[in-house]
Amino acid sequence: MTMFDTTAPAAPVVPTRGRLRPLGLDDVRITGGFWGERQAVNGTATLDHIESRLESEGWLPNFDLAAAGTLPEGRRGREFADSEIYKYLEALAWEIGRTDAATDAPLEQRFRAVVSRVGAAQETDGYLNTQFGRPGQGERWSDLEWGHELYCLGHLFQAAVARHRTRPDADDGLVAVARRAAELVCGEFGTDGRDAICGHAEVEVGLAELGRALGEQRFIDQAALFVERHGRGSLAEIEWGQEYFQDDVPVRAAEALRGHAVRANYLASGATDVAIELSDDRLLDALRGQWDRTVDRRTYVTGGQGSHHQDEAFGADWELPSDRAYSETCAGVGSIMFSWRLLLATGDTRHADLIERTLFNVVATSPAPDGRAFYYANTLHQRVPGAPADPEGTSKRASSSLRAPWFEVSCCPPNVARTFASLAAYVATADDEGVQLHQYAPASVRTTLPDGRVIALDIETGYPADGGIRVTIADDAEFTLTLRVPAWAAGATVRVDADGESAQHPAAPGVVEVRRAFRTGDVVELTLPLAARVTSPDPRVDAVRGSVVVERGPEVLALESLDFGADVVDAVVAGEPVESGGQVRMPLRNRASGEVAEALLVPYHDWAQRGPSTMRVWIPTA
Repeated sequence: MTMFDTTAPAAPVVPTRGRLRPLGLDDVRITGGFWGERQAVNGTATLDHIESRLESEGWLPNFDLAAAGTLPEGRRGREFADSEIYKYLEALAWEIGRTDAATDAPLEQRFRAVVSRVGAAQETDGYLNTQFGRPGQGERWSDLEWGHELYCLGHLFQAAVARHRTRPDADDGLVAVARRAAELVCGEFGTDGRDAICGHAEVEVGLAELGRALGEQRFIDQAALFVERHGRGSLAEIEWGQEYFQDDVPVRAAEALRGHAVRANYLASGATDVAIELSDDRLLDALRGQWDRTVDRRTYVTGGQGSHHQDEAFGADWELPSDRAYSETCAGVGSIMFSWRLLLATGDTRHADLIERTLFNVVATSPAPDGRAFYYANTLHQRVPGAPADPEGTSKRASSSLRAPWFEVSCCPPNVARTFASLAAYVATADDEGVQLHQYAPASVRTTLPDGRVIALDIETGYPADGGIRVTIADDAEFTLTLRVPAWAAGATVRVDADGESAQHPAAPGVVEVRRAFRTGDVVELTLPLAARVTSPDPRVDAVRGSVVVERGPEVLALESLDFGADVVDAVVAGEPVESGGQVRMPLRNRASGEVAEALLVPYHDWAQRGPSTMRVWIPTA
């Protein structure tokens, strides 16, 4: 693996070694298109909406009560409510970096105001939590199974990393708050302290990245301690078993992700960070094997993960029921976190393929077009038309009938917000030879290689509506431009227009590399075939045996009753998909009437945007 320069880009994940070096918000700008539109809505609507609900639900005022010394009276929200403020701060920090907000801009002022309220609640020894530790509350660290104290701090650490990397000279104090809390954790849970873990993994990934950002090896070592302590059964036995906490099998011995899907992905992400920083190739190999089996056998066609509602957990191999798919939005975010770390470590494009699938079909599915309502869970088969959520109300978390403005457990809205705000950091990477493009969006890339070569690229594309990705070289340089060719893109081509000549070549799934002395104005164009394709399930997935799904490019398509004219339970495939003008229609037979007609299939991320309907992704063939 290559060792990287210590100058860190403005990115959520910056390992000190690996196959690829991430490019951050200072290197990459998304300038429009599918993801640019979502970033704009996130910045102008979603962040406002989240802060408003954090206030009205009382979760942010909890910090004011802590600072005033009046807790527990008046505290509102669940034991993990603090974490949503930290995720919101992280999203704000990335958005400030993305937009280059000035110190007197409203976004920056909002950030500082929230940090001030959070910092005022911190105890003198660094402890920070509004649920524990005061008269009338439980003692510190007294409920490691369910208390989420360390979990909340993990999100605080990630927020501080975002602030440090986007505004390293900021004087708001968030980084100092995080450092004090991390030092307390190391003292309390280090080798001479409590031999314990948190019931919800997250502190591992937070500590590891904070250690990288601040150059504090002690924080990374503490993350490693937490990772190694998983799997000893130290947490109490619960009805769903200790695998719910990933406390049944050591991380090194696990064969797949299991238990609570968000916890599992967060732990795997932190363990990957530890493996990279400590040069632990055996741990990294174990995690790669877990990713392989999880993707092959425990992941939905949408990229969603988690098939159990009761414990928000993975099922057994091949246990992927459509109508009971939990596929939590936060699990999708966690999956992207894990896959991105493995991509940086290995360069394996399968990880980028899963990131793309999950982004388009889980993360993009959650928010409504206005950015003010969300899915918590993402079913693949809606049997009963949903009821519109109360726009002023707070919904149960697992309701998947229609998007809701807020939830009693509202982890998903700020998780989506921080992902969208930092999305440019997942577009491209670099190595000693050049630049690699992993996700496709209109963008500008400006970076410098370790030997001083300046790379400047401008990307134009209508992806995923069309499959043309046009990369224009904006500065002379000799380097290798690497473009990902998704696994589904058989028949892709790459054309190079340079020196007055044009040459086109096949581009097999994987990557295509173009190495040359580029001149300003040279163009490399990748064309991905987006024709609708029919996919059959693995026959071991008995819940959808005898059904097919239609996909177009990275998007999974869905059938809604609004377009079928009847309940989708009666739909049967009666022919091949037909595409016209970017729309896909499928000949379907109505099992009840026997009539055959072409029905529109919509991108899954757009389902239920026109009102209540029944919906299915997998359609029976008989």
